[in-house]
Amino acid sequence: MKLGVFTVLFADKSFEEMLDHVKEAGVDAIEIGTGGYPGNNHCPLDILLDSEQERKKYLQAIESRGLMISALSAHGNPLTPNKAFAKESHETLIKTIQLAELLHVPVVNGFSGTPGDSENATYPNWPTAPWPNEYSDILKWQWEEKLIPYWKEVGQFAEDHSVKIGLELHGGFLVHTPHTMLKLRERTCEAIGANLDPSHLWWQGIDPVAAIKILGKENAIHHFHAKDTYIDQDNVNMFGLTDMQPYGEIQTRAWNFRSVGLGHSVHEWSNIISALRTYGYDYVVSIEHEDPIMSINEGFTTAVRHLQSVLIREQPANMWWV
Repeated sequence: MKLGVFTVLFADKSFEEMLDHVKEAGVDAIEIGTGGYPGNNHCPLDILLDSEQERKKYLQAIESRGLMISALSAHGNPLTPNKAFAKESHETLIKTIQLAELLHVPVVNGFSGTPGDSENATYPNWPTAPWPNEYSDILKWQWEEKLIPYWKEVGQFAEDHSVKIGLELHGGFLVHTPHTMLKLRERTCEAIGANLDPSHLWWQGIDPVAAIKILGKENAIHHFHAKDTYIDQDNVNMFGLTDMQPYGEIQTRAWNFRSVGLGHSVHEWSNIISALRTYGYDYVVSIEHEDPIMSINEGFTTAVRHLQSVLIREQPANMWWV
């Protein structure tokens, strides 16, 4: 395995400053945002698509530092009823897949998206209960008329360009659990898989190790985000796990994102890393930092330190004791 970081964390740094910073911190790989919600500060998408010379310079800057690109990430909502943002999200995703092929990057990450409740909707609609029955009707319509047709087309496009899609299992989007991930994969193609992030599993009550077993058995983990979540049971008792308080309400939120090892023990993270290796994932563990009570640098270096202590880097030995 290799240790990486989602570089949108360092949007205030220039491309080469960011590369020097993360290399010095001890990571091996970078995941680069190409647009959507996190922006594209380190990836001039159109310039790189249009110029082989610019792509060579770009890769030279990365590889000369002993780094690699684990994934390009286009986190938008291509299914939103907001037509302008849906168009932007789709076009960015397609361009990102094209660039990934040219740069020999195997994975493009993103969100599955969430449509509205009908063709006349103006905002996304995320049903979370089967009753009243109209919620189930909305969900069925979203899957059959929007989600599956879209990802059939994009999944085939990705396959044609030798790229895998890593969908982040994130609340608020239709694909947010192992079940919804595998359901979409079954209805589309094997290019569609997970960018698995334990932080979004914990607050839904899903055990990340169990999720790794479920998805790993289907070879459906294409990328992995390392981010933690602290769950405050007293606040859960008040607000529930689908807490809609702003992220800034740290004292009263039911859960908050934390740096790796600060929401759950390093031992639990060791179990996660071991499960990844056991069930076939031997690629990059990419740090994502959204800890509201730590600086960017302290949260990042804490995650690096904790993951360095549990990451399994070498291939297993022959079973000499057998």
